[in-house]
Amino acid sequence: MTTRRFRAIIWAYYRRAGRNMPWRRTRDPYRIVVSEIMLQQTQVARVMKFYPIFIKKFPDFRALARARTADVLRAWQGMGYNRRALALQRLAKIILEKYNGRLPCERAALTALPGVGKATAGAIRAFAWNEPEVFVETNIRRVFIHFFFPVRSGRAGRARKVTDDEIMRYIKRTLPQKNAREWYWALMDYGAMLGTAASRVLMRSGRAIGRNPNRNSAHYKKQSRFSGSDRELRGKILRFLLQRKKVSREALVKETKKPAVRVRKIIAALERERFIERKGRFVSISH
Repeated sequence: MTTRRFRAIIWAYYRRAGRNMPWRRTRDPYRIVVSEIMLQQTQVARVMKFYPIFIKKFPDFRALARARTADVLRAWQGMGYNRRALALQRLAKIILEKYNGRLPCERAALTALPGVGKATAGAIRAFAWNEPEVFVETNIRRVFIHFFFPVRSGRAGRARKVTDDEIMRYIKRTLPQKNAREWYWALMDYGAMLGTAASRVLMRSGRAIGRNPNRNSAHYKKQSRFSGSDRELRGKILRFLLQRKKVSREALVKETKKPAVRVRKIIAALERERFIERKGRFVSISH
Protein backbone atom coordinates (compact mmCIF):
# COMPACT_ATOMS: atom_id res chain seq x y z
CA MET A 1 0.00 0.00 0.00
CA THR A 2 1.64 3.22 -1.17
CA THR A 3 1.03 6.56 0.54
CA ARG A 4 -0.61 7.88 -2.61
CA ARG A 5 -2.98 4.93 -2.89
CA PHE A 6 -3.83 5.04 0.80
CA ARG A 7 -4.64 8.74 0.73
CA ALA A 8 -6.81 8.29 -2.36
CA ILE A 9 -8.91 5.62 -0.63
CA ILE A 10 -9.38 7.67 2.55
CA TRP A 11 -10.21 10.91 0.73
CA ALA A 12 -12.64 9.14 -1.62
CA TYR A 13 -14.58 7.70 1.30
CA TYR A 14 -14.59 11.02 3.13
CA ARG A 15 -15.97 12.88 0.12
CA ARG A 16 -18.68 10.28 -0.19
CA ALA A 17 -19.61 9.70 3.46
CA GLY A 18 -17.88 12.23 5.73
CA ARG A 19 -19.78 12.90 8.95
CA ASN A 20 -21.26 16.29 9.87
CA MET A 21 -20.58 17.19 13.52
CA PRO A 22 -21.01 20.53 15.34
CA TRP A 23 -17.42 20.57 16.64
CA ARG A 24 -16.19 20.33 13.05
CA ARG A 25 -17.92 23.60 12.23
CA THR A 26 -15.91 25.67 14.69
CA ARG A 27 -12.32 26.79 15.23
CA ASP A 28 -13.01 27.92 18.79
CA PRO A 29 -10.39 26.13 20.95
CA TYR A 30 -12.80 25.97 23.90
CA ARG A 31 -15.47 24.14 21.94
CA ILE A 32 -12.90 21.78 20.48
CA VAL A 33 -11.52 21.01 23.95
CA VAL A 34 -15.03 20.23 25.21
CA SER A 35 -15.70 17.90 22.27
CA GLU A 36 -12.39 16.06 22.67
CA ILE A 37 -12.88 15.49 26.40
CA MET A 38 -16.44 14.30 25.75
CA LEU A 39 -15.32 11.92 23.02
CA GLN A 40 -12.95 10.11 25.36
CA GLN A 41 -14.53 6.67 25.93
CA THR A 42 -17.92 7.83 24.64
CA GLN A 43 -19.66 7.09 21.35
CA VAL A 44 -20.15 9.94 18.89
CA ALA A 45 -23.95 9.58 18.87
CA ARG A 46 -24.11 10.26 22.60
CA VAL A 47 -21.74 13.22 22.40
CA MET A 48 -23.84 14.67 19.55
CA LYS A 49 -26.80 14.70 21.95
CA PHE A 50 -25.10 16.31 24.96
CA TYR A 51 -22.50 18.59 23.36
CA PRO A 52 -24.92 21.36 22.19
CA ILE A 53 -26.63 21.43 25.61
CA PHE A 54 -23.33 21.70 27.46
CA ILE A 55 -22.02 24.44 25.16
CA LYS A 56 -25.24 26.45 25.53
CA LYS A 57 -25.02 26.27 29.31
CA PHE A 58 -21.25 26.89 29.48
CA PRO A 59 -20.30 28.83 26.32
CA ASP A 60 -16.67 29.56 27.22
CA PHE A 61 -13.87 28.88 29.70
CA ARG A 62 -15.03 31.66 32.03
CA ALA A 63 -18.59 30.36 32.29
CA LEU A 64 -17.41 26.82 32.96
CA ALA A 65 -14.77 27.86 35.51
CA ARG A 66 -17.24 29.93 37.52
CA ALA A 67 -20.09 27.42 37.45
CA ARG A 68 -21.16 25.42 40.49
CA THR A 69 -19.76 21.89 40.41
CA ALA A 70 -23.28 20.49 40.82
CA ASP A 71 -24.42 22.35 37.68
CA VAL A 72 -21.50 20.99 35.67
CA LEU A 73 -22.23 17.44 36.81
CA ARG A 74 -25.93 17.84 36.01
CA ALA A 75 -25.10 18.96 32.49
CA TRP A 76 -22.78 15.95 32.16
CA GLN A 77 -25.36 13.38 33.29
CA GLY A 78 -25.80 10.68 30.64
CA MET A 79 -22.23 11.00 29.36
CA GLY A 80 -20.64 8.65 31.88
CA TYR A 81 -17.11 8.82 33.32
CA ASN A 82 -17.96 11.87 35.44
CA ARG A 83 -14.29 12.43 36.30
CA ARG A 84 -14.00 14.08 32.89
CA ALA A 85 -16.49 16.78 33.90
CA LEU A 86 -14.43 17.70 36.96
CA ALA A 87 -11.21 17.62 34.93
CA LEU A 88 -12.76 19.88 32.31
CA GLN A 89 -13.83 22.41 34.93
CA ARG A 90 -10.37 22.34 36.57
CA LEU A 91 -8.88 22.88 33.11
CA ALA A 92 -11.13 25.92 32.59
CA LYS A 93 -10.02 27.42 35.91
CA ILE A 94 -6.34 26.97 34.98
CA ILE A 95 -6.92 28.64 31.59
CA LEU A 96 -8.46 31.67 33.32
CA GLU A 97 -5.86 31.94 36.07
CA LYS A 98 -2.69 31.06 34.17
CA TYR A 99 -3.42 31.89 30.53
CA ASN A 100 -5.85 34.80 30.80
CA GLY A 101 -8.67 32.80 29.25
CA ARG A 102 -6.80 31.71 26.11
CA LEU A 103 -5.96 28.06 25.49
CA PRO A 104 -2.21 27.58 24.88
CA CYS A 105 -1.28 25.90 21.61
CA GLU A 106 2.03 24.39 22.72
CA ARG A 107 2.00 20.61 23.11
CA ALA A 108 3.71 20.59 26.52
CA ALA A 109 1.30 23.17 27.94
CA LEU A 110 -1.71 21.23 26.69
CA THR A 111 -0.59 17.86 28.06
CA ALA A 112 -0.06 19.46 31.47
CA LEU A 113 -3.77 20.33 31.68
CA PRO A 114 -6.22 18.06 33.58
CA GLY A 115 -7.80 15.38 31.41
CA VAL A 116 -5.54 16.08 28.42
CA GLY A 117 -3.12 13.33 27.45
CA LYS A 118 -0.89 13.09 24.39
CA ALA A 119 -3.63 11.95 22.01
CA THR A 120 -6.10 14.62 23.14
CA ALA A 121 -3.42 17.32 22.94
CA GLY A 122 -2.58 16.20 19.40
CA ALA A 123 -6.22 16.28 18.38
CA ILE A 124 -6.71 19.76 19.85
CA ARG A 125 -3.66 21.09 17.99
CA ALA A 126 -4.83 19.55 14.72
CA PHE A 127 -8.46 20.63 14.94
CA ALA A 128 -8.10 24.06 16.56
CA TRP A 129 -5.00 25.26 14.70
CA ASN A 130 -4.60 22.80 11.77
CA GLU A 131 -1.18 21.76 13.07
CA PRO A 132 0.28 18.59 11.45
CA GLU A 133 0.45 16.86 14.81
CA VAL A 134 1.07 13.11 14.91
CA PHE A 135 -1.33 11.33 17.26
CA VAL A 136 -3.33 8.12 17.42
CA GLU A 137 -6.79 7.29 18.78
CA THR A 138 -9.22 4.40 18.41
CA ASN A 139 -10.55 4.99 14.89
CA ILE A 140 -7.18 6.09 13.50
CA ARG A 141 -5.54 3.01 15.00
CA ARG A 142 -8.16 0.82 13.34
CA VAL A 143 -7.48 2.32 9.89
CA PHE A 144 -3.72 1.81 9.97
CA ILE A 145 -3.91 -1.72 11.32
CA HIS A 146 -6.41 -2.59 8.58
CA PHE A 147 -4.27 -1.26 5.74
CA PHE A 148 -0.67 -1.67 6.89
CA PHE A 149 -0.63 -4.56 9.36
CA PRO A 150 -2.31 -7.64 7.86
CA VAL A 151 -2.82 -10.39 10.41
CA ARG A 152 0.21 -12.61 10.80
CA SER A 153 0.43 -15.33 13.39
CA GLY A 154 3.26 -15.28 15.89
CA ARG A 155 4.25 -18.01 18.30
CA ALA A 156 1.60 -20.58 19.21
CA GLY A 157 -0.54 -19.29 16.33
CA ARG A 158 -1.41 -16.00 18.02
CA ALA A 159 -1.81 -12.86 15.92
CA ARG A 160 1.05 -10.41 16.42
CA LYS A 161 0.01 -7.36 18.41
CA VAL A 162 0.73 -3.99 16.79
CA THR A 163 2.09 -1.21 18.99
CA ASP A 164 1.19 2.46 18.70
CA ASP A 165 4.84 3.31 18.04
CA GLU A 166 4.65 1.21 14.88
CA ILE A 167 1.40 2.85 13.84
CA MET A 168 2.72 6.36 14.52
CA ARG A 169 5.44 5.86 11.91
CA TYR A 170 2.78 5.31 9.25
CA ILE A 171 0.67 8.21 10.51
CA LYS A 172 3.68 10.52 10.20
CA ARG A 173 4.52 9.21 6.73
CA THR A 174 1.00 9.74 5.35
CA LEU A 175 0.08 12.98 7.15
CA PRO A 176 -0.43 15.99 4.83
CA GLN A 177 1.41 19.04 6.15
CA LYS A 178 -1.14 21.60 4.99
CA ASN A 179 -4.49 19.97 5.74
CA ALA A 180 -4.05 17.95 8.92
CA ARG A 181 -7.45 18.96 10.31
CA GLU A 182 -9.54 17.51 7.51
CA TRP A 183 -7.23 14.53 6.99
CA TYR A 184 -7.78 13.42 10.57
CA TRP A 185 -11.54 13.85 10.14
CA ALA A 186 -11.31 11.59 7.09
CA LEU A 187 -9.27 8.98 8.95
CA MET A 188 -11.68 8.96 11.88
CA ASP A 189 -14.70 8.59 9.62
CA TYR A 190 -13.10 5.69 7.77
CA GLY A 191 -12.14 4.06 11.06
CA ALA A 192 -15.67 4.44 12.43
CA MET A 193 -16.99 2.76 9.28
CA LEU A 194 -14.52 -0.13 9.74
CA GLY A 195 -15.75 -0.58 13.29
CA THR A 196 -19.38 -0.99 12.23
CA ALA A 197 -18.64 -2.88 9.01
CA ALA A 198 -16.50 -5.59 10.61
CA SER A 199 -17.34 -9.12 9.44
CA ARG A 200 -19.75 -7.92 6.76
CA VAL A 201 -18.20 -5.71 4.10
CA LEU A 202 -15.60 -6.19 1.38
CA MET A 203 -13.96 -2.79 1.05
CA ARG A 204 -13.13 -1.11 -2.24
CA SER A 205 -9.49 -1.54 -1.30
CA GLY A 206 -10.04 -5.25 -1.82
CA ARG A 207 -9.48 -6.14 1.85
CA ALA A 208 -12.12 -8.21 3.58
CA ILE A 209 -12.82 -7.30 7.19
CA GLY A 210 -13.03 -10.42 9.31
CA ARG A 211 -13.22 -8.65 12.68
CA ASN A 212 -12.48 -5.33 14.34
CA PRO A 213 -8.84 -4.55 13.34
CA ASN A 214 -8.22 -3.01 16.77
CA ARG A 215 -8.27 -6.49 18.28
CA ASN A 216 -4.78 -6.79 16.80
CA SER A 217 -3.56 -3.74 18.71
CA ALA A 218 -1.23 -4.13 21.67
CA HIS A 219 -3.44 -1.55 23.39
CA TYR A 220 -6.73 -3.38 22.88
CA LYS A 221 -8.73 -4.02 26.04
CA LYS A 222 -12.20 -5.45 26.26
CA GLN A 223 -14.42 -3.06 28.21
CA SER A 224 -15.48 -4.42 31.57
CA ARG A 225 -19.15 -5.07 32.25
CA PHE A 226 -21.04 -1.96 33.41
CA SER A 227 -24.09 -3.58 34.98
CA GLY A 228 -23.47 -4.18 38.67
CA SER A 229 -20.05 -2.49 38.59
CA ASP A 230 -18.69 0.19 40.91
CA ARG A 231 -18.96 2.59 37.96
CA GLU A 232 -22.71 2.03 37.86
CA LEU A 233 -23.02 2.49 41.63
CA ARG A 234 -20.96 5.71 41.54
CA GLY A 235 -23.32 7.07 38.91
CA LYS A 236 -26.40 6.21 40.95
CA ILE A 237 -25.00 7.89 44.06
CA LEU A 238 -24.08 11.06 42.16
CA ARG A 239 -27.50 11.26 40.47
CA PHE A 240 -29.20 10.88 43.84
CA LEU A 241 -27.04 13.59 45.40
CA LEU A 242 -27.68 15.97 42.51
CA GLN A 243 -31.38 15.83 43.36
CA ARG A 244 -30.83 16.86 46.99
CA LYS A 245 -28.69 19.34 48.92
CA LYS A 246 -27.41 16.74 51.36
CA VAL A 247 -28.09 13.09 52.14
CA SER A 248 -27.13 10.81 55.00
CA ARG A 249 -24.97 7.79 54.29
CA GLU A 250 -27.76 5.59 55.62
CA ALA A 251 -30.16 7.07 53.08
CA LEU A 252 -27.71 6.29 50.28
CA VAL A 253 -27.48 2.67 51.41
CA LYS A 254 -31.28 2.45 51.42
CA GLU A 255 -31.62 4.17 48.03
CA THR A 256 -28.99 2.06 46.23
CA LYS A 257 -29.99 -1.21 47.95
CA LYS A 258 -26.31 -2.16 48.16
CA PRO A 259 -24.25 -3.36 51.15
CA ALA A 260 -23.29 -0.53 53.50
CA VAL A 261 -19.59 -1.42 53.29
CA ARG A 262 -19.60 -1.06 49.50
CA VAL A 263 -21.54 2.23 49.58
CA ARG A 264 -19.16 3.70 52.18
CA LYS A 265 -16.20 2.66 50.01
CA ILE A 266 -17.68 4.49 47.01
CA ILE A 267 -18.47 7.56 49.13
CA ALA A 268 -14.86 7.66 50.34
CA ALA A 269 -13.56 7.46 46.76
CA LEU A 270 -15.91 10.24 45.58
CA GLU A 271 -14.75 12.40 48.47
CA ARG A 272 -11.06 11.84 47.61
CA GLU A 273 -11.76 12.80 44.02
CA ARG A 274 -13.59 15.99 45.17
CA PHE A 275 -16.96 15.03 43.75
CA ILE A 276 -18.55 15.27 47.17
CA GLU A 277 -17.88 16.62 50.63
CA ARG A 278 -18.82 15.04 53.94
CA LYS A 279 -20.01 16.61 57.16
CA GLY A 280 -20.71 14.10 59.87
CA ARG A 281 -23.33 11.60 58.65
CA PHE A 282 -24.21 13.71 55.62
CA VAL A 283 -22.68 14.08 52.17
CA SER A 284 -23.32 16.59 49.39
CA ILE A 285 -21.94 17.60 46.01
CA SER A 286 -18.78 19.72 46.40
CA HIS A 287 -19.10 23.46 45.87
